[in-house]
Amino acid sequence: MLIGIGLLTGVTTVLFGFGGGFVTVPVVVWSDAALGGGAMRVATATSALVMVVNAGIATAATRRTVLAALRGRAALLVLLAAGGAAGALLTRFVPPAVARWAFVGYLLLTIADLLVRPGFVRPRTGGTAPRRPLPTALGAPIGAVAAFLGVGGSVMTVPLLRRAGHTMHAAAALANPLTLVIALPAALVALPDAAVPGAHLVGLIDPRAAACLLAGALPVIIALRRRPPRIPDQAYAWSYLGLLVLVTAAMLLPG
Repeated sequence: MLIGIGLLTGVTTVLFGFGGGFVTVPVVVWSDAALGGGAMRVATATSALVMVVNAGIATAATRRTVLAALRGRAALLVLLAAGGAAGALLTRFVPPAVARWAFVGYLLLTIADLLVRPGFVRPRTGGTAPRRPLPTALGAPIGAVAAFLGVGGSVMTVPLLRRAGHTMHAAAALANPLTLVIALPAALVALPDAAVPGAHLVGLIDPRAAACLLAGALPVIIALRRRPPRIPDQAYAWSYLGLLVLVTAAMLLPG
């Protein structure tokens, strides 16, 4: 099942900029359910490692003309990384149940926002917004929330980029380097932490789950980057929203 979910994360990495977080967190919580309350912490840490690899490969395969949108944004990237480290540290002091319900709550708020506010699935009045950069000041809070929930940041950056005038294709592609910047320090923070008992763990990371997820994801990422699918922009946006709904449902299932 983990390899099968890995295939799905490969698709979501390329199509939606999700390095794996929103898909891998629920399945790792399920696979490590024997850890009890610690399963959520292990899931977010393992998700961070999977996202580093997935997002790194997807970023390396992204056209330089697309990545040019991040040129001169060093301050934003530094704040994203600092927020990622802070969010990963915060998971050590917050009860796992809080992180789990914060994950669900954030998904529900995001789904409602994408449906209600124009600019994502509903067109704006007056046409498309002029393209503008992400505000630098948002770097730290995006990084902190993303790392705390184990989601990589794409659920925040993709809507922001789309509302900033980017197409879904460009927003999803740009989400991968931003995810990489957040997930790398989060994974490094998680490695030395052994607060959750489990003989198979390395720090807070489940290497077996990570290996299975990556075994499924990496071939898909390489294949889709070579021949990216052509999806109409509006259908693309609704697909993104639909994926968030499915992941929310998975997190609400018992066990």
